[in-house]
Amino acid sequence: MIDHLNRISHHNGRVLTTAQALGGASPAIVVSLGGLVGQQLATNPALSTLPISVFNLGMAIGTLPAAYIMRRYGRRAGYTLGAVLGTVGGLVAASGIYKEIFYLFCIGTLIAGFYASYVQSYRFAVTDGAPDAIKARLISWVMLGGLGAAIIGPQTVIWTRDAIVTAPFAGSFLAMSLLAFLALPVLWFLRKPPESNHQHLNVTQPAGQTSQLNLEVAPPRSLKEIAKQPKFIVAVTSGVVTYSLMSFVMTAAPIAMVGCGHSVGEAALGIQWHVLAMFAPSFFTGRLIQRFGTLMVTSFGLILLALSALVGLSGLGLTHFWLALVLLGVGWNFGFIGATTMVTACHQPNERNKVQALNDFLVFGSVAASSFSAGKLLSVAGWETLNFWVFPAVAVVFALMAWQKFATRPSATLA
Repeated sequence: MIDHLNRISHHNGRVLTTAQALGGASPAIVVSLGGLVGQQLATNPALSTLPISVFNLGMAIGTLPAAYIMRRYGRRAGYTLGAVLGTVGGLVAASGIYKEIFYLFCIGTLIAGFYASYVQSYRFAVTDGAPDAIKARLISWVMLGGLGAAIIGPQTVIWTRDAIVTAPFAGSFLAMSLLAFLALPVLWFLRKPPESNHQHLNVTQPAGQTSQLNLEVAPPRSLKEIAKQPKFIVAVTSGVVTYSLMSFVMTAAPIAMVGCGHSVGEAALGIQWHVLAMFAPSFFTGRLIQRFGTLMVTSFGLILLALSALVGLSGLGLTHFWLALVLLGVGWNFGFIGATTMVTACHQPNERNKVQALNDFLVFGSVAASSFSAGKLLSVAGWETLNFWVFPAVAVVFALMAWQKFATRPSATLA
């Protein structure tokens, strides 16, 4: 049985890693160009990052209906719908640029955000039915698909931004639509793991061998009961802060770079290095979690986020921006994969859809709020003030980790 589950889990890991490489390119395109297109089309400079903000808003509000659809019709059907939305979103955004209609462009990025809400759940889907021992590694696999996205997304911007001479950047969003369409046949290879009303427990025998006992899974708990767990509070807060800070800084970075005299191409390359840094550590993040534990790896990610802010405050040269974005990406990887692994330890199999949906709604809702505020804060207070906000947010998470450590019994703390 375990061998069968391992085979299905690894097969789905390969499918979802490929789909992540295609779907994960969309956020890189939106983040690289959304603010620049906003500057061209918006009448108010403070609204320049609105296309990125509504993309994040779509990702947040799309999590709950996406969870319902997948619970009702299955992962494959839900992900097919998500890829269709991604195809449509790219077409609408390109149309908004071509017609020079700002709100139409924002509608396109909003629909693309709905697609992203499905893509973001790939990291949870890969653990469906998987043995606990390989969950962190499978999550890292899927996040590793972002390496492909880190190349595909920014390079798509560079190759296609001037493809339509009369509508700069429209070609990039047409390409984004095509990438979502290409994900459709990939997702049809996704397999459904066997459902079980039992969970497995490894028991060491006197001879040093292991056997597996089947234990009945308890009835599903209410979300309120689950959300009151200290480990759930720490897991969600870690995910919220890690992703929000990354989005907060990354949203403003391309505009700040161009405003400091750097070129659009240099800004796009900065985002490319950032996205590479977000996903490259996934080669070993899962193994680091297995060796050092989720709290240790997540804490190191938060420290890297703080270091990114320090670099951002130290100067406005191209090297400062690129190094800050790289540190931001690596910090996000450790923090977010660690937080995701924590969430999988907070629910039973029969609770996963609602718990994962609640987590993603809170995480991406905060991401949307942070990206909405990033453009305003950048235009009013500047790049330095924006970086200062990183430190108190990181401090909050460390305070909650300390509280969780002392509020629970040693046997109940997270590894």
